[in-house]
Amino acid sequence: MKFDIKEEDMIIKPHKSEGPIYVREQKGFFQKIRRNLGWVLMLTFIAIPWLQYNGQQAVLFDVGSQHFRIFGLTFLPQDFMILAWVFMAGAFALFFVTNWLGRVWCGYVCPQTIWMLMFTWVEHRIEGSRNKRIKLDKSPWGAKKVALKTAKHSAWLAISLFTATSFMAYFIPAQKLYIDMFTLEWSGLVSFWVFLFAFCTYGNAGFLREKMCTVACPYSRFQSVMFDKDTLLVTYDAKRGESRGKRKRKQDPKELGLGDCVDCNLCVEVCPAGIDIRNGLQYECINCGLCIDACDDTMDKFGYAKGLIKYQSEHEASGKKTNPFRLKLLGYATLTALIILTMVVWAFNRTPIEASVIRDRNALYRVNYEGLVENPYTLSVINKTQTTMSYTVSLEGLENAELNVPAVIEIEGGEMLQIPVTVIKDGYDLKLKATPISFTIESKQRADIKITKESYFYKN
Repeated sequence: MKFDIKEEDMIIKPHKSEGPIYVREQKGFFQKIRRNLGWVLMLTFIAIPWLQYNGQQAVLFDVGSQHFRIFGLTFLPQDFMILAWVFMAGAFALFFVTNWLGRVWCGYVCPQTIWMLMFTWVEHRIEGSRNKRIKLDKSPWGAKKVALKTAKHSAWLAISLFTATSFMAYFIPAQKLYIDMFTLEWSGLVSFWVFLFAFCTYGNAGFLREKMCTVACPYSRFQSVMFDKDTLLVTYDAKRGESRGKRKRKQDPKELGLGDCVDCNLCVEVCPAGIDIRNGLQYECINCGLCIDACDDTMDKFGYAKGLIKYQSEHEASGKKTNPFRLKLLGYATLTALIILTMVVWAFNRTPIEASVIRDRNALYRVNYEGLVENPYTLSVINKTQTTMSYTVSLEGLENAELNVPAVIEIEGGEMLQIPVTVIKDGYDLKLKATPISFTIESKQRADIKITKESYFYKN
């Protein structure tokens, strides 16, 4: 069996019939992995805002005060360069996984997929199995149908609201957010964002569902350029399965002139995207493996060997071996590792203090009543740690100069303080009209927290 991975050949066949997709609930090895992984990811998403570190929320992206706290690190807008590194690392990691395992991101860990399957699980528990849901939708409206639909949509809305509130807890302290919610003290801005995110979750997971993956998400459109003949994909063994046809369990398919595919259509009914994997590789496939579980279950019932549908590469399908050390895969892995290493090195070498020297624009210098030259400055100092720190300021570049500055400067964690500073010097001792000087700001608690800023001392 061979399958072509060119994009133009991936879209020549209809992938599903028109109308809503009623996903059949399926158990099996890959579904178990998906479900357990989904629970871990959801619980992690909910739990992270409740983690405490040094007596405060461990992860908090406070947009209002422009403080972004991740455990012991505090990031400010000046540190946003790291976002570029994060996006680059994420992109290359996605390319690496896609080249290796196809669209497993979509099938196993994408939030859209996880919430869509959660909504489907709720729908199954309230409205019943796939056939019952189809029958319910075709039946006329009555008390039972209204009750079931109301219960389902109420559960969807509750999940959506809880999801949105959990997401907002990353930007607003979780305890304050929930206390304000129960006391009805949310501001208009908070209410707007919570209900907007809830509406998006409700619409995407409840109604758009697979259309977000097949129409809105650009990843499904450009994924084929990252595939090669060694990429593991969900494939159907047409040589073994065709000609497909229905039969009784005890009938010999060879006597009937049939292959192993019993044409039960379960592989289509369990597919979240509603495609028929037997039509060949299609860009809508999210590599979730549900069709593998459904087909293996059917093969087991008929006493046939499993693996009619399975993960394999094109090389494996043609009897060759998959090359795990191909250049493209190693390149993506190397770039991902290098970017992550760069981020780690940057984080470890990052100075937990930021400072700038601001001169008085109206007067570069002034002469006091003693005939000495004074230069006024403003030191803007940011404490990037999460604890209150004490700093001292020293001056270099001017001998015997007087530095008027507080002996000890205390700044709370994540806060910025502007400190007025005056440097006084006898102008006759200086040969240059603009003498280079430097201010050194050093922590009293930690010797490694130290920063030096350059400026000039002017005279007449």
